[in-house]
Amino acid sequence: MSKKEETKEQNLTGNIRKLSEISEWFEKQEEVDVEEGLKKVKEAAAIIKASRERLKVVENEFEEIKKEIDVKEEDEGIEAHV
Repeated sequence: MSKKEETKEQNLTGNIRKLSEISEWFEKQEEVDVEEGLKKVKEAAAIIKASRERLKVVENEFEEIKKEIDVKEEDEGIEAHV
């Protein structure tokens, strides 16, 4: 796995971890500081947006792999019939 791939993979894992930390922060507050809460919500929204974009890329990569596998299976099926 290349450094770039590792970084992207870690980003999704790191994003989940950060969202969990933000959620825990809210759960621990007896009285939420509105300003700090707003910062946390904005941070979470940005993390969610970045994660959605990354997940779309990952989904597209899976679709490409699936297409490659399907083409190989079709080619092997044709060769088996010849």
